[in-house]
Amino acid sequence: MKKISILSLSLVMAMGSMFTSCEAVKNTNNTQRGAGIGAAGGAVLGAILGNNLGKGGNGAVGAVLGGVVGGVAGGVIGNKMDKQARQIDEAIPGAEVERVGEGIKLVLNENAVRFDTSKSTLTAAAKANLDKLIPVFQEYAETNITIFGYTDSTGPADFNLKLSGERAASVRNYLISKGLNTGRFTVTGMGIADPIASNETTSGRAENRRVEFAITANEKMLQEAQQEAGQ
Repeated sequence: MKKISILSLSLVMAMGSMFTSCEAVKNTNNTQRGAGIGAAGGAVLGAILGNNLGKGGNGAVGAVLGGVVGGVAGGVIGNKMDKQARQIDEAIPGAEVERVGEGIKLVLNENAVRFDTSKSTLTAAAKANLDKLIPVFQEYAETNITIFGYTDSTGPADFNLKLSGERAASVRNYLISKGLNTGRFTVTGMGIADPIASNETTSGRAENRRVEFAITANEKMLQEAQQEAGQ
């Protein structure tokens, strides 16, 4: 993967009592970090992270970290997420794939998912890229997926908020039309919130027009992980 998030790890490292050294943390993989979070009380830490990290905790990072389980079960889930993240990265090389906590943050910019101007209609190229995700989402069916739509700051904020929600819904509806379970999806329009680049430049506005996915364990995966962990 091109980018591995260290947001959750950074906060865990600050809790010195959890680990004997920073080097010990660096040498862990995502699965081991998932288990390590449990030593600090995974659910509590997850709530703290979800409310404070990742552009105000409102986007995909907040959604993923807000559901941290921790402990051995968290490590089991982390292992499954490692595999899924690698497959997503291979399916769409231009996507930004981040393993965060016990979930995945996926960012598709407008080069991957483009809409008609000021509309929520997916272009043919966007559909083709979403098609590449479907086999991965089918293989890892025991996950929930929250889709966040974003716009740049051009135009009225209320229009952009509505448009971003409609675009997120268009992505969800397309994936459902290809056979994915509707119950797995939640959509949220973020409008002009949480810009990742300057809205003062053409290239920056293009970066801000994006769709983010927060991929987390569903209840079945959680229960199976707890059983495997002997909890």
